[in-house]
Amino acid sequence: MTENKDAYREAGVDIDAGNRVMELIRAHAASTMRPEVLAGVGGFSGLFALDTARYRQPVLVSGTDGVGTKLRVAQLAGKHDTVGIDLVAMCVNDILVCGAEPLFFLDYLACGKLVPEQVTEIIRGVATGCREAGCTLIGGETAEMPGFYRLGEYDLAGFAVGVVERDAVWDGSRIREGDVLLGLASSGLHSNGFSLVRRVLFEQRGWTAGTFLPAVPGLMVPARRTLGEELLTPTRIYVKSVLALRDRFAAAPVVKGAAHITGGGLTGNVPRVLPDGLGAVVRCGSWPVPPVFRLIQDEDGAQRISDEEMYRVFNMGIGMVLIVAREAAEVAAAALSDTGEQVYEIGEVRPGQGVTFVGE
Repeated sequence: MTENKDAYREAGVDIDAGNRVMELIRAHAASTMRPEVLAGVGGFSGLFALDTARYRQPVLVSGTDGVGTKLRVAQLAGKHDTVGIDLVAMCVNDILVCGAEPLFFLDYLACGKLVPEQVTEIIRGVATGCREAGCTLIGGETAEMPGFYRLGEYDLAGFAVGVVERDAVWDGSRIREGDVLLGLASSGLHSNGFSLVRRVLFEQRGWTAGTFLPAVPGLMVPARRTLGEELLTPTRIYVKSVLALRDRFAAAPVVKGAAHITGGGLTGNVPRVLPDGLGAVVRCGSWPVPPVFRLIQDEDGAQRISDEEMYRVFNMGIGMVLIVAREAAEVAAAALSDTGEQVYEIGEVRPGQGVTFVGE
């Protein structure tokens, strides 16, 4: 009887490829290290020694998310170096709304077949996102799952942990009528609504990731940008600018609440941080809506997508909302602008519930 030493590889799982991936990942993970890390990528778990001397009552804040069907666009375009940034952004922006500083991040990658070069591109993006957020890529998992994912397909999930002082948590309890909504500009679609995007632009229009964009005012660039390049613009990470605002006014906090504008848009996310009995009025036209949204809205077969649906599905150019007192709005906006943010006063808190859109 002969012995088969390659049975697992023949079943579709290549342990040697997994080991090569691990070696390629190490350098990217090392570029994100914080001094609190005791053991990172390569072990069975990551160890992080929280510097408790920095805090009176530290509260750990956790978040998890994925990239969604934006991954399909990356796979169609053969471009994998930005979705890792999206993955980090979706998690760290979520814990940021509490006023928390991200400490460390873990990723989960599942695919049909490990292609070390492809995985390295993905993890390079994750490391880039971690550096932008100031957190450590402390570990993760890569799973090869033949028969479950087709060749070239993969999925991503991420997990972030941060910390905030207990008495400094932005929980929305201080929000009052008349407070101002400051909107921080998005980079475009971010990582939500791509099932609708793909239906409209790929299925109905018949475009591909390599299709050059049409002459939509403000969207076309001299280099003739492709649809794939536009759609794969990474989600913005707001951590450093928002934490700089928090720290600048630590003695007299100006931020009362924050909302990460993801699935559900302004319609669904702003009310999540408002106390009972309060709603928000948002003034459409108070910020520039990126043309990519018009490109999507104006082509849904024979029927234009309604404004209501667009604001319910997409961020429409606002990726993060901070709620501040009216008397602090100008100084807060100036401080954010100093860190490179594009900031707009987009509305205010009013009695009621939900979000009411006025203007255009």
